[in-house]
Amino acid sequence: MRFSVVETGYEQRQVDSCLDAIGIRLARLAARAEGAARAGREWDEIRDEATALRDLLQRLDLGDPGRASRDANDADRAAVDLLHRARVELDAAREEARQVRERVYAEAVQARRDFEAALYARRRREARVDQVLGGLTDESVPADTPTAAAGVPGNGVPATRIAAGGGTDASSEPPGGRAGIR
Repeated sequence: MRFSVVETGYEQRQVDSCLDAIGIRLARLAARAEGAARAGREWDEIRDEATALRDLLQRLDLGDPGRASRDANDADRAAVDLLHRARVELDAAREEARQVRERVYAEAVQARRDFEAALYARRRREARVDQVLGGLTDESVPADTPTAAAGVPGNGVPATRIAAGGGTDASSEPPGGRAGIR
């Protein structure tokens, strides 16, 4: 996260945009984690259904005891296989959800650290500006104080008159050396 530095801190729109982007990413990751949790519940339902089907096959006796036994064994194997696949997928979904949670937490911690660092830097700059502005005084400059413009030829104020502090008043002569022109 990099922000443009402006006079009083970071560009507020960039910081807001960054926080919005982080919020969107967190919402997406939360949705993925919820989807992983739903997948676990679906596998539980599939396991329950497979068990119910196996029990149904065991109760059915279609006149061929061997056939019912073979069907039950096939159903048992299918149920065990289905249960095994469901457990593998559930474990994978749980691991992915754990990784997503860890990544989201790490991103949130980093975002908070970046925000706090930016806020700290902004407050330091603000304090420095207050310090600089606090050092300025509101002292009026006396009218007879010579300025840098007083020594520049052609400005209508003879440098010797101001520097010496004597002679006629500088304001009595028109600027630009136009004495007598009206």
